[in-house]
Amino acid sequence: MKGTAAWRWIVLAAICAAMPASMIAFHADAQSDFMRGDRMPYDAFDRLPKTDLEVPRGVIHVAFAPGDVTLPREKILDWIKTSARAVSTYYGRFPVASLKLLMVPVNGPRVRGGTTWGYRGAAIRVLIGRDASEDDLRRDWILVHEMVHLALPDMPERHNWLSEGLAVYIEPIARVQAGDMAAHEIWQAMMRDMPKGLPEAGDRGLDNTDTWGRKYWGGAMFCLLADIEIRKTTNNRLGLRDAMRGVIAAGGSHEQDWPIERVLATADKATGADVLTRLHNEMGAKPVTPDLAGLWRDLGLGLRGEALEFDDGAPLAAIRKAITEARPG
Repeated sequence: MKGTAAWRWIVLAAICAAMPASMIAFHADAQSDFMRGDRMPYDAFDRLPKTDLEVPRGVIHVAFAPGDVTLPREKILDWIKTSARAVSTYYGRFPVASLKLLMVPVNGPRVRGGTTWGYRGAAIRVLIGRDASEDDLRRDWILVHEMVHLALPDMPERHNWLSEGLAVYIEPIARVQAGDMAAHEIWQAMMRDMPKGLPEAGDRGLDNTDTWGRKYWGGAMFCLLADIEIRKTTNNRLGLRDAMRGVIAAGGSHEQDWPIERVLATADKATGADVLTRLHNEMGAKPVTPDLAGLWRDLGLGLRGEALEFDDGAPLAAIRKAITEARPG
C-alpha cells in the first residue's frame, strides 16, 4: 500500500480545516489507530457514527473511518448486506449476534484487505479502496472470507490452517448458495489452486507447517475432504456446513477461545460422525498427499481446454451438487 500514508495526511488536512480545533486531536489519533495492523481500534470505533444493519439473528454496526470513497455509502451498505446474506445462507444464521464493522478508506480500487478480531466482541476491519467500483464489490471475496472467521472460536496459532482453510473453502460455496456466483467458478478454482496446499519436502503436517500454501489451501483441502467424507458417511444428508452449524449452536464463535479438539468434537457431534477428529489425527501431525486428480474425476470434474465440464454420472457427482446447494436454517 505505497502512498497510503501520504494520502492519509492529505485527507486529514482537509478534514481538520473544516472542524473545530478541539476535534482535530481526536481525528488524528483515531486515523492512526484505524490504520494499525495489529489490533482493532475498539475505542475509536465506538466514537464514530454508526449505521445498523439487521441480519438473521444479529446486527452489524457499520462505521466509516475518516476519508472519502467514490461510491455512494448506500452501495457499500448494500454490498455488506449481500456478504452477510451469503454467510447467513451457509450457516443458517449470522455467526454472531453483534458485529462491529469498520470501513477504512485507502488509496486505490477494490477491497484491499480485511482482519477479524473477537477479544472485545466480534469485529472486522476492511480496507476499502476509495476508487472501488460497484463491479469491484460484486467480485469481492474478502468480506465474506472475514465473516466466515466469525463462526469459528479462536484457537492457538498452530491451528490457523483450520481458520483460514474454512474461510477459503466456505466463502465461495456460501456465495454460490446465495446466488452470487456460479458453481463452475469455484470448482474450477479448486482444481487450479488446491495443489498449492499439498505437502512439500520437510512438511510436518498441518499443525506444524506454517507456510502460506499449507495454511490456506492445505486447510481448504482438509475441509473439502471432510465435507466429502461426512456426506459419504451420512448418505449425503449432512455435510461440513451441518458440522459447523453445530459449533455455532453450541456457543462457538470468534468471541470464544476453544482448543481445536473441542471445535472438532463439537462439529462431529452435530453430524453423528467422527470425521473431523479422525481427519485431524491423520493430517495434523504428518504430511498426507491426497490423490487430487482422482478426486476431481470422482466428483465429475473435467477440463476441456480451459473450460470446466461436469460429469453427472461420476461416483461423487451427487455429493458435488449437494455441497453447493442452499439449505434452509
